[in-house]
Amino acid sequence: MARIHRLATLLAMLCLASFAARPAMAQSILRDAETEALLADMAKPLFTAAGLNPANGKVVLIADPSINAFVAGGQIVYVNSGLIDAADNANQVQGVVAHEIGHIVGGHAVFQRDGGYGNISILSLLLGAAAMAAGSAEAGTGILMAGQRAAIGKYLAYSRVQESSADAAGVRFLNTAGITGKGMLGFFEKLTQEMHRYGYYSTDPEVDPFAQTHPMSQDRVQTLTADLKNSPNWSKPLDPDLERRFKRVQAKLRGYTNDPKKTLRLYPLSDQSAPAHYARAYAYHQSGYPEQAATETAALVKMAPNDPYFLELEGQILLESGQPQAALDPLRKATQLSNNAPLIASTFGHALVATEDKANLKEAEQVLRDSLTRDRDNPFAWINLGTVYDRKGDEPRTALATAERANLIGDARTAMVSARRAMGGLQQGSPEWIRAQDIAMVSEQAMKDDKRKGRQ
Repeated sequence: MARIHRLATLLAMLCLASFAARPAMAQSILRDAETEALLADMAKPLFTAAGLNPANGKVVLIADPSINAFVAGGQIVYVNSGLIDAADNANQVQGVVAHEIGHIVGGHAVFQRDGGYGNISILSLLLGAAAMAAGSAEAGTGILMAGQRAAIGKYLAYSRVQESSADAAGVRFLNTAGITGKGMLGFFEKLTQEMHRYGYYSTDPEVDPFAQTHPMSQDRVQTLTADLKNSPNWSKPLDPDLERRFKRVQAKLRGYTNDPKKTLRLYPLSDQSAPAHYARAYAYHQSGYPEQAATETAALVKMAPNDPYFLELEGQILLESGQPQAALDPLRKATQLSNNAPLIASTFGHALVATEDKANLKEAEQVLRDSLTRDRDNPFAWINLGTVYDRKGDEPRTALATAERANLIGDARTAMVSARRAMGGLQQGSPEWIRAQDIAMVSEQAMKDDKRKGRQ
């Protein structure tokens, strides 16, 4: 059994290595206007400290309960919802983001740069699978283990160097940005406690510290402590506004992603704080209790009548409870107060469409077009804009909206067909016609690439 477990661990590492290049395609991205604004404000000074343009950097939230963050090319840091749930404060998340930006600056995301041993691992995996399929399980296992031994050892050493380098860079970025490193150190200590909880110790003779993709957390803590504590920022107080906003975002995320019973235990009715109302509102809404959700939301709006995110939630609950007309006022106000935040505006546009009142189509078109001008990566907004055009009888623009959505979600065939249909009805050479042509060409090439990969 121990041998099988070790083999399974090796194969899991290989899967993780190949998976890291395409995270967003395999996992769901959580989008929320308040959360994205907070993460952007938390990361902005760190991107700047790293010499990167904050306008090109982004922190993306992934719907995954595990405590993890990663990069996969470009200037995007992916943070799991489980990490936000587990963090004690915003500063801890900043410490993790600083570390991940260290990977970006170090160019660590591209696994193939290590010298090509990834190809050795894949080849032995294929040979082992072929032997097992032929009925020789022991031979297959032997090939796998022999083939992986050198590759895994090389990969683990490479990964440990990357992690240590990212740690050092993260410390430098925090210090340059004038942010205390207590959060970074505190989060590593939290990970160490988790490892102890599961009986995972670096001093355990059964645990080889060189057979880990990351240095053991307690070793990383010892290495980082001196540099962080010697910084003049060590005793700098946390940003109270960021911490307040973090508690709100953390609560709404817990209410949305966690089991409702767990959320209600964590935020009992006796807790009348804004985060508690937030968490319970989402928990009740997710559980199908619209009246209780509305009560919690009403308490939030009473606390802060001009808070765009509270108004957004009020409108969202009304909309999803089958009351689109009642949702218009709070969503219109939320859109205005948030300076036309694209995600909030797109929800407002959806409510206008959902009323099925032709008198609202003109406003819905304007709201949705403005939203997509600022954030084109919103498939749901394209659906609603397409619905507006369909109800107006504008077939070419309905087809273009369909092509935009299909292009975003990776449906190359639908994108190509819809884009060509749009080109047939739009004025040749117009910006919309050119956009449709671009989508058609990109989608056709994607289909050819997929077909070629299929043959291989």
